[in-house]
Amino acid sequence: MIKILEHHSLKSYNTFGIDTTARYFVSVENVDELREALLLKGYPKKFILGGGSNILLTEAVDALVIHIAIKGIVPLWEDEQQIALKVMAGEVWHPFVLWTIQHGYGGLENLSLIPGNVGTAPIQNIGAYGVELKDILLQCDAMSMDTAKIHTFSKEECQFGYRDSYFKSEGKGKYVITSIVLVLTKKTHTFNTSYGAIKEELTERGITKPDIKDISNAVIAIRQSKLPDPSEIGNSGSFFKNPVISEKTYQALKTEHTDIPGYLQDDGSIKIPAGWLIEQCGFKGTKHGNAGVYEKQALVLVNLGNATGKELLDLALKIKSEVHKRFGIHIQPEVNIIPHF
Repeated sequence: MIKILEHHSLKSYNTFGIDTTARYFVSVENVDELREALLLKGYPKKFILGGGSNILLTEAVDALVIHIAIKGIVPLWEDEQQIALKVMAGEVWHPFVLWTIQHGYGGLENLSLIPGNVGTAPIQNIGAYGVELKDILLQCDAMSMDTAKIHTFSKEECQFGYRDSYFKSEGKGKYVITSIVLVLTKKTHTFNTSYGAIKEELTERGITKPDIKDISNAVIAIRQSKLPDPSEIGNSGSFFKNPVISEKTYQALKTEHTDIPGYLQDDGSIKIPAGWLIEQCGFKGTKHGNAGVYEKQALVLVNLGNATGKELLDLALKIKSEVHKRFGIHIQPEVNIIPHF
């Protein structure tokens, strides 16, 4: 039997450390409890909360907040080369990645130290250092918010894009992901060390033939050098997506901003590092009340003390406005802002 709490603090449930509350709150530890919570009458608004690593709460949540705490890692099948793992939504992402590496399974090493839970990983199609979740995901199970029935989504049905998926667009608010199935390698691992930072880190460590643990350790070191620990400084990692513009627009920008970096995409468009744009606008390391921009990475907004969600949102909007004014580029938040603005 689930227990509903009232006016429950959400400070420890969001990595920004925003001190706000849920009108009603329940933590569910299995699929049956989730179904019970979704089918409860008398709570017209229901809000799903995972690891709280990708949200900015700008006010109290006037809803039944359902915290997903469903745990479990189950092997489904394996052969000499691969293994398929069913991972429940409440597993914390980074400890799970370390678990796969400890067992010798390859595929997730580039995604080490990403905050959040397994259940929110497909929503964002999390990615880092040349690898995205879609590269190793086979399918995921999701429960309908309306009927509480479970539907299995294939990789194609998830409609993955850059930090995007069906669950973030057309299916937003319609489903709760309960588990994902990943296919990982057991023997012949494919390493992705093409990103310069990984190569440099491995070279500094004197590693010429890295294994999955070496790559994971390199990624962890790189991320720790750039990103603050949420347990010490409230943050949600990269706040903005890297904008993608046309080749024509990029070339026009280069005439005025000769050093603007750009990365060619498969479709011919150009991805611009949002952190570079923000830094050029002078925001890196600045303080705005209790909110600020991290001194080592301009893409990260931080809670410097007792910042409210509104303070952080105001700073984000100011950054967005300045970047557009200077470069004519619209940058969009990667973080989900609650309520949506």
